[in-house]
Amino acid sequence: MRVVAGELGGRKLVSPDGTSTRPTTDRVREAVFNALGSAGVLEGALVADLYAGTGAVGIEAISRGAAHCTFVERDRQALQALEENVDTLDLGDRSRVMRSDAMQAAVTLDVDIVFADPPYDFDGWDQLLANIRADFVVAESGRSLGERDGWTVTRSKRYGRAWVSFLVRSAN
Repeated sequence: MRVVAGELGGRKLVSPDGTSTRPTTDRVREAVFNALGSAGVLEGALVADLYAGTGAVGIEAISRGAAHCTFVERDRQALQALEENVDTLDLGDRSRVMRSDAMQAAVTLDVDIVFADPPYDFDGWDQLLANIRADFVVAESGRSLGERDGWTVTRSKRYGRAWVSFLVRSAN
Protein backbone atom coordinates (compact mmCIF):
# COMPACT_ATOMS: atom_id res chain seq x y z
CA MET A 1 0.00 0.00 0.00
CA ARG A 2 1.25 3.47 -0.84
CA VAL A 3 0.28 7.14 -0.96
CA VAL A 4 -1.15 7.65 -4.46
CA ALA A 5 -0.33 11.30 -5.22
CA GLY A 6 0.58 14.70 -3.84
CA GLU A 7 3.62 15.70 -1.82
CA LEU A 8 3.93 12.19 -0.31
CA GLY A 9 3.05 10.34 -3.52
CA GLY A 10 4.70 6.96 -3.86
CA ARG A 11 5.63 6.64 -0.17
CA LYS A 12 4.91 3.21 1.28
CA LEU A 13 2.49 2.63 4.15
CA VAL A 14 2.60 -0.24 6.63
CA SER A 15 -0.51 -2.19 7.54
CA PRO A 16 -1.21 -4.65 10.34
CA ASP A 17 -1.24 -8.39 9.78
CA GLY A 18 -4.60 -10.11 9.77
CA THR A 19 -8.05 -9.06 8.70
CA SER A 20 -8.97 -6.51 11.37
CA THR A 21 -8.57 -3.69 8.83
CA ARG A 22 -9.75 -3.37 5.23
CA PRO A 23 -7.60 -0.66 3.65
CA THR A 24 -9.17 1.50 0.96
CA THR A 25 -7.52 0.47 -2.29
CA ASP A 26 -5.20 2.77 -4.23
CA ARG A 27 -7.75 2.85 -7.07
CA VAL A 28 -10.59 4.01 -4.82
CA ARG A 29 -8.42 6.61 -3.06
CA GLU A 30 -7.23 7.96 -6.41
CA ALA A 31 -10.81 8.34 -7.69
CA VAL A 32 -12.09 9.91 -4.46
CA PHE A 33 -9.27 12.42 -4.17
CA ASN A 34 -9.38 13.35 -7.84
CA ALA A 35 -13.08 14.17 -7.37
CA LEU A 36 -12.39 16.14 -4.18
CA GLY A 37 -9.61 18.03 -5.95
CA SER A 38 -11.91 18.90 -8.84
CA ALA A 39 -14.52 20.14 -6.36
CA GLY A 40 -11.91 22.35 -4.69
CA VAL A 41 -12.86 21.29 -1.16
CA LEU A 42 -9.63 19.69 0.07
CA GLU A 43 -7.01 22.46 -0.10
CA GLY A 44 -6.38 23.77 3.44
CA ALA A 45 -9.23 21.69 4.91
CA LEU A 46 -9.35 20.22 8.39
CA VAL A 47 -10.29 16.56 7.99
CA ALA A 48 -11.10 13.57 10.16
CA ASP A 49 -10.45 9.95 9.21
CA LEU A 50 -12.93 7.87 11.24
CA TYR A 51 -12.24 4.13 11.43
CA ALA A 52 -8.79 5.16 10.21
CA GLY A 53 -7.07 1.77 10.17
CA THR A 54 -3.62 2.42 8.69
CA GLY A 55 -4.46 6.08 8.09
CA ALA A 56 -4.16 5.73 4.30
CA VAL A 57 -7.18 7.96 3.58
CA GLY A 58 -6.22 10.75 5.97
CA ILE A 59 -2.58 10.60 4.87
CA GLU A 60 -3.71 10.87 1.25
CA ALA A 61 -5.78 13.93 2.24
CA ILE A 62 -2.74 15.61 3.80
CA SER A 63 -0.59 14.66 0.83
CA ARG A 64 -3.09 16.34 -1.48
CA GLY A 65 -3.45 19.59 0.43
CA ALA A 66 -5.49 19.16 3.62
CA ALA A 67 -4.05 21.25 6.44
CA HIS A 68 -4.64 18.75 9.26
CA CYS A 69 -6.11 15.30 9.87
CA THR A 70 -7.49 13.78 13.06
CA PHE A 71 -7.27 10.00 12.85
CA VAL A 72 -9.73 7.99 14.96
CA GLU A 73 -9.09 4.28 15.50
CA ARG A 74 -9.60 1.87 18.40
CA ASP A 75 -7.99 -1.38 17.19
CA ARG A 76 -4.59 -1.80 18.84
CA GLN A 77 -2.82 -3.36 15.82
CA ALA A 78 -4.24 -0.76 13.44
CA LEU A 79 -3.17 2.01 15.83
CA GLN A 80 0.41 0.72 15.84
CA ALA A 81 0.50 0.76 12.03
CA LEU A 82 -1.17 4.19 11.92
CA GLU A 83 1.29 5.69 14.41
CA GLU A 84 4.22 4.18 12.50
CA ASN A 85 2.92 5.69 9.24
CA VAL A 86 2.45 9.13 10.83
CA ASP A 87 5.96 8.98 12.33
CA THR A 88 7.67 7.65 9.18
CA LEU A 89 6.06 10.35 7.03
CA ASP A 90 6.81 13.05 9.63
CA LEU A 91 3.16 14.14 9.89
CA GLY A 92 3.09 14.73 13.64
CA ASP A 93 2.60 18.49 13.27
CA ARG A 94 -0.26 18.06 10.78
CA SER A 95 -2.15 15.26 12.48
CA ARG A 96 -3.55 13.89 15.70
CA VAL A 97 -4.20 10.23 16.50
CA MET A 98 -7.13 9.46 18.81
CA ARG A 99 -7.62 6.01 20.31
CA SER A 100 -11.38 6.13 20.49
CA ASP A 101 -14.64 4.77 19.19
CA ALA A 102 -15.47 6.70 16.00
CA MET A 103 -19.13 7.09 16.91
CA GLN A 104 -18.24 8.82 20.19
CA ALA A 105 -15.37 10.86 18.75
CA ALA A 106 -17.46 12.23 15.87
CA VAL A 107 -19.39 14.61 18.14
CA THR A 108 -16.16 16.21 19.37
CA LEU A 109 -14.49 16.90 16.03
CA ASP A 110 -14.60 20.37 14.51
CA VAL A 111 -13.52 19.67 10.93
CA ASP A 112 -14.51 20.50 7.36
CA ILE A 113 -14.57 16.98 5.90
CA VAL A 114 -15.11 13.58 7.52
CA PHE A 115 -13.96 10.37 5.89
CA ALA A 116 -15.91 7.42 7.32
CA ASP A 117 -14.99 3.87 6.41
CA PRO A 118 -16.53 1.53 9.00
CA PRO A 119 -16.73 -2.24 8.53
CA TYR A 120 -18.94 -3.17 5.58
CA ASP A 121 -21.61 -4.72 7.84
CA PHE A 122 -21.94 -1.43 9.79
CA ASP A 123 -25.60 -0.47 10.28
CA GLY A 124 -25.24 2.71 12.35
CA TRP A 125 -25.03 5.25 9.50
CA ASP A 126 -27.99 7.33 10.67
CA GLN A 127 -26.51 7.68 14.18
CA LEU A 128 -23.00 8.34 12.87
CA LEU A 129 -24.23 11.06 10.49
CA ALA A 130 -26.25 12.61 13.34
CA ASN A 131 -23.05 12.75 15.43
CA ILE A 132 -20.88 14.33 12.72
CA ARG A 133 -20.51 18.12 12.93
CA ALA A 134 -18.86 18.61 9.51
CA ASP A 135 -20.94 19.56 6.48
CA PHE A 136 -19.18 17.17 4.07
CA VAL A 137 -18.79 13.40 4.50
CA VAL A 138 -17.06 10.87 2.29
CA ALA A 139 -18.57 7.52 3.22
CA GLU A 140 -17.27 4.13 2.16
CA SER A 141 -19.66 1.27 2.74
CA GLY A 142 -20.62 -2.18 1.56
CA ARG A 143 -23.87 -0.94 0.00
CA SER A 144 -25.30 2.23 -1.47
CA LEU A 145 -26.30 4.57 1.35
CA GLY A 146 -29.00 6.49 -0.47
CA GLU A 147 -30.44 9.71 0.91
CA ARG A 148 -30.19 10.17 4.67
CA ASP A 149 -32.14 12.53 6.88
CA GLY A 150 -30.40 15.92 6.85
CA TRP A 151 -27.96 14.93 4.09
CA THR A 152 -27.89 15.07 0.30
CA VAL A 153 -25.88 12.53 -1.69
CA THR A 154 -23.97 14.45 -4.36
CA ARG A 155 -21.95 11.50 -5.67
CA SER A 156 -22.23 7.74 -5.25
CA LYS A 157 -20.14 5.21 -7.09
CA ARG A 158 -19.38 1.54 -6.73
CA TYR A 159 -15.81 0.21 -6.85
CA GLY A 160 -15.98 -3.59 -6.64
CA ARG A 161 -17.50 -4.35 -3.22
CA ALA A 162 -17.10 -0.78 -1.98
CA TRP A 163 -19.61 2.05 -2.43
CA VAL A 164 -18.26 5.58 -1.99
CA SER A 165 -20.75 8.38 -1.40
CA PHE A 166 -20.25 12.11 -0.97
CA LEU A 167 -22.82 13.54 1.42
CA VAL A 168 -23.42 17.24 2.00
CA ARG A 169 -25.45 18.52 4.92
CA SER A 170 -28.86 19.70 3.68
CA ALA A 171 -29.92 23.28 4.35
CA ASN A 172 -32.87 23.13 6.73
